[in-house]
Amino acid sequence: MSNWLGSTYLWVKAAHVIFVIFWMAGLFMLPRYLVHHQDALGNPGEAAKWVEREAKLRRMILTPSMILVWVLGVMLATNLGLFDGAPNLGWLHAKLLLVVLLSGYHGWAVAYAKKLARGQATLATRTLRMINEIPALAVTLIVILVIVRPF
Repeated sequence: MSNWLGSTYLWVKAAHVIFVIFWMAGLFMLPRYLVHHQDALGNPGEAAKWVEREAKLRRMILTPSMILVWVLGVMLATNLGLFDGAPNLGWLHAKLLLVVLLSGYHGWAVAYAKKLARGQATLATRTLRMINEIPALAVTLIVILVIVRPF
């Protein structure tokens, strides 16, 4: 199915990049929200505001963007011949692994937000702040893989 997108390839690629940016913005925001939410657990009114903010972020940006990133990304990967056994796609396999891990991180962050909504903080604030850096590391590696294509 290589090149099945034809002349729409660049449009699909542009949409993919746009929704990656939206998803990453959400993944940069949600963990920081979690830190503030956890700090606010002693103040029920403030904690409730964080629950609402996190839910809106998930509903309006995070989940829709992640779904579109995956749909468009699978289209692009199919167009490159991923499922046809095309050669020289080691970089794409590595990128997909990182995107799977980033999706898992997304799921973890959503689950932790729901834990905080129940008043259950299980991580130290410092640990939570350090975990915030995972999306930045992942996107750095992904961009290098896509642009440089080292293997």
